[in-house]
Amino acid sequence: MLKIYMYMLFMIPLCFKKNMFWMVQMSLFMLMFIFSNLTLSIVNYCNLSYMMGYDIISFGLILLSIWICSLMIMASEKLYKNNFYIKFFMFNIIFLMIMLYMTFSTLNLFLFYLFFEGSLIPTLMLIIGWGYQPERIQAGMYLLFYTLFVSLPLLLGIFYIFSELDCMMMYFLKFIDYNLYILYFSMVMAFLVKMPMYFTHLWLPKAHVEAPVSGSMILAGIMLKLGGYGLLRVLIFMQEISLKMNFLWVIISLVGGLYISVKCLCQVDMKSLIAYSSVAHMGLVVGGIMTMNYWGYLGSYVLMIGHGLCSSGLFCLANINYERLHSRSLILNSGMMSFMPSMSFWWFLLLSAAMAAPPTLNLMGEISLINSLVSWSWLSSVMLMMIAFFSAGYSLYLYSYTQHGKYNMGVYSFYMGLSREFLLLMLHWMPLNILILKIDYFMVWF
Repeated sequence: MLKIYMYMLFMIPLCFKKNMFWMVQMSLFMLMFIFSNLTLSIVNYCNLSYMMGYDIISFGLILLSIWICSLMIMASEKLYKNNFYIKFFMFNIIFLMIMLYMTFSTLNLFLFYLFFEGSLIPTLMLIIGWGYQPERIQAGMYLLFYTLFVSLPLLLGIFYIFSELDCMMMYFLKFIDYNLYILYFSMVMAFLVKMPMYFTHLWLPKAHVEAPVSGSMILAGIMLKLGGYGLLRVLIFMQEISLKMNFLWVIISLVGGLYISVKCLCQVDMKSLIAYSSVAHMGLVVGGIMTMNYWGYLGSYVLMIGHGLCSSGLFCLANINYERLHSRSLILNSGMMSFMPSMSFWWFLLLSAAMAAPPTLNLMGEISLINSLVSWSWLSSVMLMMIAFFSAGYSLYLYSYTQHGKYNMGVYSFYMGLSREFLLLMLHWMPLNILILKIDYFMVWF
């Protein structure tokens, strides 16, 4: 595990050399293929070294982190052209990737907390340093305070566990079963805010709308998955109390998911709509994890990977439109099919993935989550039907509004899609649909 860490560490000097923008991206792709060829055992932790290691959950999420980070550089070519603090930008991405890699690969609960919170710093820098409007400062504050407000109780909970057991290794904690209300709330809330669960989701649309494309990609692709990953790890040693208390989170996430799906239909900003749809998807993931059953556990993992690729791709598309028209308003972005017919094909592919059409990972994830939630209580099927219906509704709304209709007469110069942009979208869409062929790897590993 340290060899990958050292690889990333030695990429930092590369960021500060002249004309190394694409070189850094190529090194990240190379790292992706090196990492994907490491040993993977379906049942155990692999490559254990210095309190680091990975099982299949960490493996998938580390791969997703490296992949999204390399695509972030590809999506941010405009910064390279304008030479807008490009060296610091690359350093920021590598630093963020190191933080994420350490979060997913560490086995020590305290180190997990350290890197979990540490990944906040480069994200904040991305939003405040490369964001578009002056409101980005406020968005950064929202992100910081929502997350930090609940992270102190998590730290205290981890210290309590250490004082009781003299051990913080995640693997050994699975033999323990705590039944303490305060510990439960302090451990779970930090991850629910990060997800974000409905009621604590207000930082997300703000952060997305103000962030540059790379910030939106990493927020949608990985940051929301940190919460799910934390829950998958933490609920294992609090099973007894989870069976008593989890109904609360399932109800909030289902009702909140429905409400947010309806709210998506009121949005006039493309980025805002995609950000709210992320909250609705993550609501399903929270519900699935909280049912504490096999289907929910697997489905939440698969949907997290699927949503990371799909949502990140949609933000890239929104940015491609933004670079042409300098506006994210749906009204000004209408009729794009007249200008970029091949790009509307990509809008169609990625939005069909967002509404969980086959053969995407999202479909597999949603099927398992629906199974888990309906087996938990058949009443949830009503909410699930409505969430599925509205999710198709807002995807169609976004597609038809941006692609069809009369185009804005104020557009006086325009250029078509570049090969870089098509490659970028292809690299989001391919893994999303090809990984379904290895779905046995994702679904049968317990």
